[in-house]
Formats: sequence, C-alpha cells, structure tokens
Amino acid sequence: MNNENKKNTLVLYSSVEGQTIKIIDRIKLATTDNLSVINIDDKPTIDFSQYQKVLIGASIRYGNLRPNMIQFVNEHKAQLDALPNAFFLVCLTARKPEKADPANNTYMKKFDQISQWQPNIKAVFAGALLYSRYNWWQTLLIQLIMKMTGGSTDKSKDIELTDWQKVDLFSQKFNDL
Repeated sequence: MNNENKKNTLVLYSSVEGQTIKIIDRIKLATTDNLSVINIDDKPTIDFSQYQKVLIGASIRYGNLRPNMIQFVNEHKAQLDALPNAFFLVCLTARKPEKADPANNTYMKKFDQISQWQPNIKAVFAGALLYSRYNWWQTLLIQLIMKMTGGSTDKSKDIELTDWQKVDLFSQKFNDL
C-alpha cells in the first residue's frame, strides 16, 4: 500500500511504567496506517481533522483511572465520536480471564460511568509487575494488593502478565475499523 492510501491514525496514551507503550508498540505491528503517537499527559493540542481513526490506551495506577486521560476524553468527546475509535485499559486485575473482559472489569465499568465518551471497541489487558522499578513503599503497597487478590508477591523478579495473543486480536479489530 502506498503512503497516499494509508490512514492517518491518532494514538493517544497515558502510562506510568511503560506497559501501555509496549502494548501500543505491538499494535503498531498489525497496522499499515501512519501513526501519530502522543502522550495525553503532555496535554497536547490536536487537530482531529488530520486523522481517520483514533486509539486511546491508558493504565490504571493504584486502582485509579489516569486523570489526564479522563479529562481529555471528556473535553474531546465530539471529536472522538466523529472518528472510528477504540480504547484499552492496562491493569493488573486483567491477569484473571474474567477481569480481562471489558464487561466484567471494574475499571472499565468506572470508565463507562465517568467518561462522556463511549468507544466503538474496548479492551482490557493485564499489565506487568515491575518490582525492580518500585521503591520500598510502592513494593509494599503492590505486594499487599497482590496478596489480597491472589497475585505474585515475589519481589525478586518482574513478571509480564500481558496476553499478547489478546493484544493481537484487538489490533486486528482496530485495524479493520
């Protein structure tokens, strides 16, 4: 496909530890679109008329949706609705199959309640436990959360929990928009 026939796709993200970016990098492999990847946390000014599709990905941190992402989607609802669009969340609870379903995920339900924008396609992906990057307080807090939810508390190793096959399926759905 030559460059003139490619869609311009806007990819927006909000990430803390980088797993959201890693997922976006995987999604990039499935597309032939021209992608503009922009961090929502930088509070960008965007000309949506330059794009034919939009994808937004955001992480959950300590049980909270990313505030800049919620503010952005609420402020730009009309522009987002005007384009084929998709949204994904990255959270540790999605390591459990039933919590990886957007219809059953607490954070996606919270997103649905506080977001004025409702995406065409939604997904929830498990993130990564990156104990090597956490300070002692973060490690303690995350270990407590993992203990309460049946996850790994072994701080001697990092664990990537993302289901890459699921990311690939989502990528195809997004690519087909």
